[in-house]
Amino acid sequence: MIRTWEDLKRETERIREARRRGPPVQVLVSMGTCGIAAGTQPVLEAIRKTVADRGLDRQVEVLQTGCMGLCHSEPSIEVLDRVNGRDYLYGLVTPQQVPALLDIGAEPSKGLLSVPRSWYYPDDDEQSNGRPQARLVLRNSGRIDPERLDDYLEKDGYQALAKAVVSMKPEEVVELVAQSGLRGRGGGGFPTGKKWSFAATVEAPEKFVVCNADEGDPGAFMDRAVLEGDPHSVLEGMAIAGYAIGSRRGVIYIRAEYPLAVRRLFTAIDQARKAGLLGRDLFGSGFGFDIEIKYGAGAFVCGEETALIHSVEGYRGEPTLKPPFPAVAGLWKRPTVVNNVETLANVPTIVRRGAAWFRGFGTPGSPGTKVFALAGKINKVGLVEVPMGMTLRQIVFDIGQGIKGGRRFKAVQTGGPSGGCIREDELDTPIDYDTLRNLGSMMGSGGMIVMDEDDCMVNVAKFFLEFTLDESCGKCTPCRIGNKRLFEMLSRTCEGKAEPDILQRLETLSLVIKDTSLCGLGQTSPNPVLATMRKFADEYCEHVHDRRCRSGVCTALVRYAINERCVGCTLCARNCPVSCIAGERKKRHVIDEAKCIRCGVCFQKCKFHAIDRV
Repeated sequence: MIRTWEDLKRETERIREARRRGPPVQVLVSMGTCGIAAGTQPVLEAIRKTVADRGLDRQVEVLQTGCMGLCHSEPSIEVLDRVNGRDYLYGLVTPQQVPALLDIGAEPSKGLLSVPRSWYYPDDDEQSNGRPQARLVLRNSGRIDPERLDDYLEKDGYQALAKAVVSMKPEEVVELVAQSGLRGRGGGGFPTGKKWSFAATVEAPEKFVVCNADEGDPGAFMDRAVLEGDPHSVLEGMAIAGYAIGSRRGVIYIRAEYPLAVRRLFTAIDQARKAGLLGRDLFGSGFGFDIEIKYGAGAFVCGEETALIHSVEGYRGEPTLKPPFPAVAGLWKRPTVVNNVETLANVPTIVRRGAAWFRGFGTPGSPGTKVFALAGKINKVGLVEVPMGMTLRQIVFDIGQGIKGGRRFKAVQTGGPSGGCIREDELDTPIDYDTLRNLGSMMGSGGMIVMDEDDCMVNVAKFFLEFTLDESCGKCTPCRIGNKRLFEMLSRTCEGKAEPDILQRLETLSLVIKDTSLCGLGQTSPNPVLATMRKFADEYCEHVHDRRCRSGVCTALVRYAINERCVGCTLCARNCPVSCIAGERKKRHVIDEAKCIRCGVCFQKCKFHAIDRV
């Protein structure tokens, strides 16, 4: 049991000394959700068996970690060899390759070698040093076993909480976070210190700290990775927030679709309680703080803080008009601070290292780093953490290694269904909260969906709007009915049935929905429509006036024709699912447009480029 800050220091040093005396080689196995889905469990079993068979128990320690961020190379493992000073990442590992990877001291196999560890994992005090990433939030993800408290304590875990409750006043903690410039990482980027100060100044018999872990954006998996890979950092951040505002109770609101994250959170909370790091009289300070978990049913609208609060209370997850804001009257009408996972995971490092150190990353208006989930038409799908102010070109083409299949970059959607798209000519703009807002998009939680020349931007807007329409709580008319009408207009546009004035009506209705919806989710729901209309106006005009989709995605607007390059090989006819292609061997074929379903199989199968998409 850790009863004082001195106890924590002694325990941390004991763990570090045991580590120094322990096995000189660590094999870290990525056991986040993506790794498990890709087949890491058999790799982990093969590693343990090989270690046992070779009698390497005293030389090699095998750890299961959270996500390493290398989703494109799962199953992935990392070998840390202190004896030979070699740290390497290996991707796409199979159980059959494990014996070669465990030839400790041998030169790493070129056929298996991924990249030097330091390229992806600079130490947090290096401030990146020109490397593409700087890991503050993900400082422990992929490096420690998230189910072992000792691993977190070895990395200075709970030192920030001890420092705050023992040597700082609550108002000093609030001021420190305010000076750091930390902005909420879950959406609009509201200053965290300011939000805490509102709750701290309200007199109330009870206050709450709520962690918003209801990550709902399509393609976003940042918070899940943090909770699976470093749950104690979130618990510590919540406890510091509780001390700062005068709260003794915390609630983690997490969607039930995250079973691994939920299990590791329960484990972490139980460990922290038993060690005296949660509960009464933390570090002999008289301050106590405890945390409970509440499940969400996966409603996107519950990412909005008032809807989340109502869901925790047992009511329907619907937003309410503000003010009063949750910092004044939130959960059970008590002052409540709602921060998302990534925001809270930043707090311990800020308290431990200081505001000036944190401001050494990022830009003056957006200090620190941001975790992004790279998804879509990109070679290196995965989780990255970069300093604010890095350009989108660096993220997509340096870290993400460009577009799949050598295709041309077209756009990237940031901010999920509430965000907007960024074009190729905007790739060199530094990415931060204010810049993205000026580009007509937003940071959001950090999802980045990359699109190439084969994507139709009208259809992309329709996809995001359909998601919002399904997830709307339906409380207010602009969101419930307005988005339905907006979706119907986009559907007619994609089907070649659009009226000549539909573009003007799309814009007008979008602006009305933005101005009149009840909550932030409804107010931002038309953003994908407005952004694509402004930045890809030519595609909308082609859909409406020319009845044409240049990308071939909107099948109702596509027609296929066989040109003079046809050699009569019959490959297209043999693969056509509706038998609408006719012709003799070695003679030009023809397509019966009345039967054609515009599936594009003939276009894909032709080896002679003899089929045009018009």
